[in-house]
Amino acid sequence: MRPAYKVWIEVRRSAVRANIRTFRSLLRKKTKLYAVVKSNAYGHGLLQFSGIADVCGVDGFCVDSVVEGMKLRAHGITKPILVLGYTLPGLYSLAAKNGIAITISNKESLIAWQKAKAKPQFHIKIDTGMHRQGFQFGEVGGFLPKIMNSKLEIRNYLKGIYTHFAMAKNRRDMAFTKEQYVRFEAAHILFEKAGFSGLMRHASATGGTLLGPAFHADMVRVGIGLYGIWPSDELERQLSATVALRPVLFLHSVVSEVKIVAKGEGIGYDLTERMKKDGTIAIVPIGYWHGIPRAASSVGTVVIGKKRARIIGRVSMDMVSIDVTGIPCRVGSRVTIVPSDLAREMNASPYEVVTRLNPLIHKTIA
Repeated sequence: MRPAYKVWIEVRRSAVRANIRTFRSLLRKKTKLYAVVKSNAYGHGLLQFSGIADVCGVDGFCVDSVVEGMKLRAHGITKPILVLGYTLPGLYSLAAKNGIAITISNKESLIAWQKAKAKPQFHIKIDTGMHRQGFQFGEVGGFLPKIMNSKLEIRNYLKGIYTHFAMAKNRRDMAFTKEQYVRFEAAHILFEKAGFSGLMRHASATGGTLLGPAFHADMVRVGIGLYGIWPSDELERQLSATVALRPVLFLHSVVSEVKIVAKGEGIGYDLTERMKKDGTIAIVPIGYWHGIPRAASSVGTVVIGKKRARIIGRVSMDMVSIDVTGIPCRVGSRVTIVPSDLAREMNASPYEVVTRLNPLIHKTIA
């Protein structure tokens, strides 16, 4: 079939299903699996990926904003949604109306929530050592009496307590993760003593989930792993023999030109690279506008057929040149880029590569 677009993203349903099954196999039956689909589902398409994950049986979704949660509701998703990021108080009523839980992570947001006319359900986030979002442990004892003495029936709204690990990426170095979890459980005990029983506890993203059930609590928030990408090289080396993750996203384009170039000729802007011998280059209409970083210049590779071809010269806004010397190809040949491979070649984070893919690129479900 001839492609209708010169650049497109393929999202593989079978890979999503397989990854969900893999993470389910790591969890106890009572532990819930929430799919983290913030930032356009890590570049995979918020609606496309979430629709598949919903059918494949995740228990809920984590997003970064009420706006993302609203898009899921409009798409027909009825499962629980938790906003992980900061929510503007002006959006509390919209969250409440649509059954979207928010995160309260500081006293200002808690005061704003108490004053709001329409109040959404919420989870409290505790800073156990990452020092990003969250009430610090020493603050918990101070605000608990205040909310308990409030005339509000806060038990009807507070549904969970959670934290986030800073270093859950190596099974041989779990000391700080264990410290964080001990602090988290101590905070949870304070909530229970204050009368808040039955709160959903959660601490693990993909890394913590892979570290083992000691960190799973009542729920895990799995993002990068559901997309078939390892959260760290260490965990991939330690677990890939027993835990199978399948890449979900493939970025495709086509060859638009093929030409013979003589030894010594420069390629691309500023002629940053020259041909070391007579050879063949192909032009591919994809560049940094689409999300191929300039850092991929002269080091990144693409796949044509079953062979890898290196990007030669500088990545342009809408084009790259690739060295196809000895590789059969012609105008119209399909070119595939695997984001995690590209990240490894650039010594970069795969999180950045996938989340920076242009959201306007057409997506197909395979």
